[in-house]
Amino acid sequence: MGLAVDVGIILLYFAAISAIGLIMGRREKTLKGFALGGRSIPWWAVMASIIAAETSAATFLGAPTEGFKKQSLAYALLTFGVIIGRWVVARWFIKPFYMYRVYTVYDYLDIRFGPRTKNFVSGLFLVMRTLASGTRLFIPSIVMVLAWQVMQNGGQPVVVSQKPVDAVTPYLIAIVLLSILTGIYTVKGGIKAVIWTDVVQAGLMFTAALIAMGTLLYNIGGFGELVHLVPKMGTLQGYFVSGFDRASIQDWQVAQKMIPAGADPLPMNALGYLKEIVTNDYTLISAVIASTAMNVAAFGTDQDMVQRLLTSETAAKARRSLMAAAVMDIPIAGLFTFIGILLVAYYKLNPAYQPKAQADVFGSYILNVMPTGLRGLVLAGVFATAMGSLSAALNALATSATNDFYVPFLARKGPVDQSQILRAARVFSVIFAILMIIVAGAFAYLKVKNPDIGIIPVVLGIAGYILGPMLGVFLLGMFTKGRGNDQGNIIALIAGLLATSILGDLPGKISPAWSLHLGWQVSFTWFALIGAVAVVLVGIWFKTSPETLAKAEEQAQAAESNDDLPVSLR
Repeated sequence: MGLAVDVGIILLYFAAISAIGLIMGRREKTLKGFALGGRSIPWWAVMASIIAAETSAATFLGAPTEGFKKQSLAYALLTFGVIIGRWVVARWFIKPFYMYRVYTVYDYLDIRFGPRTKNFVSGLFLVMRTLASGTRLFIPSIVMVLAWQVMQNGGQPVVVSQKPVDAVTPYLIAIVLLSILTGIYTVKGGIKAVIWTDVVQAGLMFTAALIAMGTLLYNIGGFGELVHLVPKMGTLQGYFVSGFDRASIQDWQVAQKMIPAGADPLPMNALGYLKEIVTNDYTLISAVIASTAMNVAAFGTDQDMVQRLLTSETAAKARRSLMAAAVMDIPIAGLFTFIGILLVAYYKLNPAYQPKAQADVFGSYILNVMPTGLRGLVLAGVFATAMGSLSAALNALATSATNDFYVPFLARKGPVDQSQILRAARVFSVIFAILMIIVAGAFAYLKVKNPDIGIIPVVLGIAGYILGPMLGVFLLGMFTKGRGNDQGNIIALIAGLLATSILGDLPGKISPAWSLHLGWQVSFTWFALIGAVAVVLVGIWFKTSPETLAKAEEQAQAAESNDDLPVSLR
């Protein structure tokens, strides 16, 4: 009976969210409506959509895993860079996007440098977002498979001694089902369906997290017991990791196999401290510097994130949405990381429920411990975060493929029919959904073979490999008046990708085949900064032609006088 109630709640959620998506986006007839919502979405809805997109299932299940592994709020330190990074985007990036009335952020690169830069960077985005969002798509399947195990067990808890899932097929079935449910309203309704379903999903996600925290505190006996069960929370290390303190250095040297566990840390010189900072995932330095670059890259160059901002009526409203979402990120990141710490305490008291794979720690608690009804609501919250990020990624990928490649192709052949463009956008949505299913299935295979692969490092690492070089090109355009051109930017972008591959490393030995390692396997948090710096250092040696700068001025004037058509049709 209990499982029936939970399943009923989840099915009701799926039905309601699909209906909302189909109703809100049913009248879209043009690419402007499908991709930009007619530039008429309220700022608060855009804010909620940003929160829903960035708080994906990777955060819902991955952030508790990080808190569980580190036994501290160190992961939440990255939100320091959120405020700074988004202020940079709000201050310098949003204005030119609105001045040129772009459909994708890569339109700006076409105007500022030329079509080859736009096509190369837009192509990088299509690859990066398909890989990163495909990987994230795997994550809710973890909970769906655990739920299936509980049902097979007659509703009884799935205890740690039971055989873990060691086949890809159950995950693949869950991935396909979730993709179909999300794809139905995304393909039909476009960005309006995405944003208005995100509003509901953001509220459900936050409510589910609060419920989970409340039940965990109740089950361990309150905040007082937490410090007793997780001693680290009684020290500064539980809340703040500078990277220079004795405990951080000791932990790092143990991880680097420089000293055995429990031994006193070795003395370090300046080079040693530098290596410790850039190879550690979560420190104060990475939170302020590396996370800032990561956030500028995500919200200034990633169409998946920027597309919501472009649905606002004005640049001022877009800035308000962006900064309000940034402020909300701090308690959200702290909440999900804190859940992981509470899980450490809970499993010390109830070890029978602790799963073998750390990625399953939150999912196991939801399914095995939470009471009927609340369990269904929290599971709906997991699916809400997954569907919110998936629908947004599908719409952004379809918009970029259509606007940046298909529309220019049609424009070269003659008059363009808006209905033909809209059909193409919907077809691209289906294509990218299939590609993401393939990526999610591949990651499921890797996860089955290596259960200890970290979810968040992989997702952010994939994005960082490509977002960094993309950021470098945008920095050239935004902060110089005459540097960078089509030829030089391609060379610079390749240099940025090589620099990140040489210095970077993804956990679980899933780095690109061309990746080289020189002894310093830089943390994923620094990928964006490395790539951006490399691109700027190379690209700044190439000069923008006067003709290109003159055409940019003409485009600014054309944006004010046309009917807000795609850049290729003006």
